Amino acid sequence: MLAATTAAQALVALAMLSLAAIAPEVARALAIEPALVGWWISLAYGGAMLTSLGGSALVRRLGATRTTQVALALVGLGALSAASGRLVLVAAAAALVGLGYGLTNPGASHLLVRSTTPANRNLVFSVKQTGVPLGGTIAGLMAPPVALAFGWPAVMAVVAVLAVVLAVALAPVRAAWDADRDPSARFTEHPLAGLALIWGDPRLRALSLAGFAYAAVQLSLSTFLVTMLVKDLGWSLVEAGVLLSTVQVTGVVGRIALGVVADRVLRSSLAALVAGGVATALFALATGALGPDSARVAVTAVLVAFGAAALGWNGVYLAGLTHGTPAAQIPRITGASLFFTYGGVLVGPPAFAALVPLVGSYTAVYALSALPALLGVAWLMRAKG
Repeated sequence: MLAATTAAQALVALAMLSLAAIAPEVARALAIEPALVGWWISLAYGGAMLTSLGGSALVRRLGATRTTQVALALVGLGALSAASGRLVLVAAAAALVGLGYGLTNPGASHLLVRSTTPANRNLVFSVKQTGVPLGGTIAGLMAPPVALAFGWPAVMAVVAVLAVVLAVALAPVRAAWDADRDPSARFTEHPLAGLALIWGDPRLRALSLAGFAYAAVQLSLSTFLVTMLVKDLGWSLVEAGVLLSTVQVTGVVGRIALGVVADRVLRSSLAALVAGGVATALFALATGALGPDSARVAVTAVLVAFGAAALGWNGVYLAGLTHGTPAAQIPRITGASLFFTYGGVLVGPPAFAALVPLVGSYTAVYALSALPALLGVAWLMRAKG
């Protein structure tokens, strides 16, 4: 289950981040500004917000595994639409990929909570969430050379094929893993029921609001890093893609490390998330100090540390949602809380893109991203108090 849910998370992240890894090339081909890729990411997460609220109903009726297959099918269809190379269909692709993305976590949480205990749940969920930076790593390594060799639509065609392959690979285990599904369950449920549960619980509310803030920073880092390196620091597209992959790899390390800290050291999801938010703010400020004359090793060191901090929080956050939550409510609580998190992504990249011409550089806007990180810390500290 852990391998399957991690692979699905990596695939949907690859679909999300591939265009960001080749943003300058896509912008040139479509005659748009590179910063507009932030709107593509936001549109995708807008779709994820919709399906995250309804995902729990699908999990109950179809089963978590079948829901994951549906998610992969939507992602594959979206990637194929983007591969057309037409601007209108690229925009439609964002919505399709997002609809699939929003279905993955409620199903994964339902599966994994059955095979974990509170003592190891932060680590297990963090391992599963390494799928996001793993997908970003693959995007950074694969997308630029494929785009330069075969054209950028070929990148999305590859993603579509991978999505179909993984969906088919899950078929043999579906009957066993979905044995607890209820075929008579209703597909429809009140869309605001989960949100009411979140808002009525101070701990869940703090986790969800912090998720909003942290997600805005995380996706801004992943979305604009290549463009910042190319435009502000003068790196080549391939060099920038390699560093994006390196940052994503350190995000894997950061997620596992924070899960260990939460389970074995601090024994608290909230405390670990506070520590991660403070580190994110510090390295965001350090990124603002980078410039064309900065040594490559210094740029790499700062961005690697920034990635480990800004990408490290997701697994501990998802595990924190399950603590004290009845098993039957976990898909609903997860989906409803992710509505807030995806909202951060919906707001973050477009806000980042809008600030670039006002502030004058990508690096300066990264420094400003310390503010939402600290806001998330404040919400979590209030809940702890």
